[in-house]
Amino acid sequence: MARDSAELASDYQFWLQKLSVWEQASCKETQQDTCLHLFRFQEFLKQMYETLKEMGLLSHILCTFRFNMKEVGLFAESLGYEPVDYYPSLLKNMVLSLVSELRESHLNGSNTQSRMAPERMMSLSQVCVPLVTLPDFEPLVGALLTYHGHEPQEVLSSEFFEAANEAFLSKKMILPMSSVVSLWFRHLPSLEKATLHLFEKLFSSKRNCLREMECCIKESWLPQAARHPAIFRIVDEMFRFVLLETDGAPEVLAALQVFTRCWADALGKENKQMKFSLKTYFPYGVPSLTAALSQCPEAIPQIHRLRPLLHISQLLREAVEDRTHGSQRGPFESWFLFTHFGGWVDLAVEQLLRSEAEPPEGLLWLLVFYYSPQDGSQQREQTMVEMKALLSRLRMLRRSECLSAMDVQRAAESPGADSRPPVCGQLVRHVLLSLLLWTPEGHPIAWEAVTHMAHTDALTHEIVGFLDQTLYRSEHLCSEASRKLARALLQELGAQV
Repeated sequence: MARDSAELASDYQFWLQKLSVWEQASCKETQQDTCLHLFRFQEFLKQMYETLKEMGLLSHILCTFRFNMKEVGLFAESLGYEPVDYYPSLLKNMVLSLVSELRESHLNGSNTQSRMAPERMMSLSQVCVPLVTLPDFEPLVGALLTYHGHEPQEVLSSEFFEAANEAFLSKKMILPMSSVVSLWFRHLPSLEKATLHLFEKLFSSKRNCLREMECCIKESWLPQAARHPAIFRIVDEMFRFVLLETDGAPEVLAALQVFTRCWADALGKENKQMKFSLKTYFPYGVPSLTAALSQCPEAIPQIHRLRPLLHISQLLREAVEDRTHGSQRGPFESWFLFTHFGGWVDLAVEQLLRSEAEPPEGLLWLLVFYYSPQDGSQQREQTMVEMKALLSRLRMLRRSECLSAMDVQRAAESPGADSRPPVCGQLVRHVLLSLLLWTPEGHPIAWEAVTHMAHTDALTHEIVGFLDQTLYRSEHLCSEASRKLARALLQELGAQV
């Protein structure tokens, strides 16, 4: 406390009597007495303010921990006030005063004499740790988080960052976006915990559809915060780790692509003067490839989609197979970059199914690489040969007068189908399901053909995921009839998993 409460109460009585005398008399002696004591009276008022301010804080802390308030209230009683009368207003004024002081300190920049001392900043942040969930303290917490001094080291305690992050994640505190970004930017463990918190929601035992994933991701505020490259890089690295740990699990791939889509939307709304280059977000990717992939694939008119697809395929292939011009971190880095923008894969399948001509090798390579990035060149070439033969058989079936589910199943079979790697089988199913959904000939036989394919729980989950993804990206890929069919199939299969 600034002064002992009993001493301050005694001074209070002295000055109360003085004020009474000054008010009742206006003689020359009274004026001289006023001038003589005015400076001391100003000092008394300052000391009272500091004492009251520190005791608003102290009493609130003690209330938080449910300590005995009798001793704390002695000074208030000597002034003739009850705690219920002055605590709320005093607390509000104290918080506003501190917020104002922090803002002034922030604006003073390099003027060290006008800035709040680092020791006081540290102490203030520690005091706030048990109070961050109290609504009255939200302005102060926000002001502390957005305060940026010129000290070489962090001036706020790690416990304060952790408490604020926990309160935000548990929705016990509302903070503006600027405060949340500053929190995650200044305290890496908080950003990591926020990302893990999101992963727990996305990869729970209950399967989330992509629309639910999108809502969950946006509510986390991570895509918006990831407009800052440093935050994006951390979140992206955590996605990379989970992908490696799960061997490229479909739900992780889907979550990464939805996150990238939300991040791109947030980036598009940012002030152009604040934008960073794509190189700062994807430092290991070939810049021309990153620029090509970052285009919105669905926004490209259908008649113009082949050219950018072939361009992306060429750049990827150079990065993967020509190490002198490509990425210095191997094929995985190029694949990881590609997986962020999964919409190009759907467009490649669409182009292959719509074309009546021989499929371009570039599109085949693009699909095979997406599903089998670990394959060597020779194995990838063999898979491309199989895919080319499959597409040829499907073109012949589409020309027939009557297409049956058994015809589609036989077309998917090949002499080496039994020894086909799982990822290759996934690519084949992707093509077949696209044929059933996107072509009028496939609609009447879709349910029967899907029933033949979904003969295990794992395959049923895979097909459900494909249907969900189709509906999520359907605006520019499918007709209304295709969307209606996908919804019906998803409802039937979803009830089985």
